[in-house]
This record gives sequence, C-alpha cells and structure tokens, in this order.
Amino acid sequence: MKLHAALNGENHEIEIKREGDKVRASVDGRTYQLEAHEVEPNVYLLKLENQIFQVYAAPNGVVNLKAHQLEVNLTDLKRLRGASGAGAATDGTAEIKTAMPGKLVRVLTEVGAEVKQGEGILIVEAMKMQNEMKSPKDGVVKEIRFEEGATVNAGDILAIIE
Repeated sequence: MKLHAALNGENHEIEIKREGDKVRASVDGRTYQLEAHEVEPNVYLLKLENQIFQVYAAPNGVVNLKAHQLEVNLTDLKRLRGASGAGAATDGTAEIKTAMPGKLVRVLTEVGAEVKQGEGILIVEAMKMQNEMKSPKDGVVKEIRFEEGATVNAGDILAIIE
C-alpha cells in the first residue's frame, strides 16, 4: 500500500507491505522491518530490531509515540490516481471505494449531509489498521451503500458524493 503522509507540516512517501505480524515499511526510501501487534483498538506495539514502541493512533490522526504527539494525515495514493486529476474531484459524482477487503467500522455522516473536500465519511478497518475514507470533493452525500459492521471487498463503492 502506497501512502502520502503529512506529518507536522512535512510530506513523506510511505509504502507498507504486511504479512501476518511482519511489516516492511519504506519511508522516504528508508526501509524498516517491523513486527506489529494491535493490543487494543488504536493501540499498537511495534518491534524494530531490539526496541519495542507503544503507539496510540487516534482516529482523528493524532499519534502518540513515547513522549511525542504527532499530527498525521494519510492519503492513499491509489485512490487519488482514480480521481483523474483535480477537476474530477470538483465536478459530477464521486465514488468512495475501498482499496482492500476489510470491515466498515464507522459511518461518520449520513445521506443528505453536506460535506467538504477532505471531510471524513467512513472508517474502514483493513489489516488491523483503521483508514478514514474522506470526501474527494465538496458536495452532498447521495448514498452510503453499507452499514456499520459490514464486510467490504476491494473495489466496493461505499459512498457516493454529488
């Protein structure tokens, strides 16, 4: 999974590959081999070499690591490529799709609600990570196709914004 991360005002390119508890993460070209375990919702233990880090990742993008509090905004690059540039995000209908199978854990808005570009619509959990699915444009939520707790497949259309 390729992601773009805005971390405290700095931009970073991230690629994550997961096989069970093993994670290979590349951040700006530096590669790390980790073990990752979710010990409770939004709380993870990461083992890097002989060090163990406890990380709390709040759904609002705030991450606590040791004594540091970081604001992280992740963008899934695969979803951005499907938008066909900035014009596609502002005109017509936009579909919010899943990039991988998972579970819809939370619906953040309702049908008929007005939303702004970048506003959270749904939260999908995949590979023990919760991903906030955001509106690609200003508009109105026309449709939400799944209920909380539903299993979703890669490519499923979760919501439509007009």
